[in-house]
Amino acid sequence: MKVRITAVRQTVYPDLIAKYENPIEHACDVTEGQQWISVDGKQPEGMCPSAWLSMREFVESLVKGEGNFFDGWMKNPMSAMISCNDGFRPFSFYIEAIDDKIDGKQ
Repeated sequence: MKVRITAVRQTVYPDLIAKYENPIEHACDVTEGQQWISVDGKQPEGMCPSAWLSMREFVESLVKGEGNFFDGWMKNPMSAMISCNDGFRPFSFYIEAIDDKIDGKQ
């Protein structure tokens, strides 16, 4: 089984950035709508390593056919909404198990 990872939305907290973060020129290469496919629970090429660490255990569970995280948290039990661990500009990612035959990506 494969897992599709979609970058859904980024939230930015300018007040926290101003108060706590040292100035940096470039923080994130992810864009809304960007997608990756994890095969066999592996980190997809080009995926932010920090974001991957936040979602890896969920992806690995979905690949094994496990789901229903937190007893019915998601409408689709074979999915999860996970945010990266950037406290200043977190991205939310929708991860979902996909069936190649249904998804058309054999």
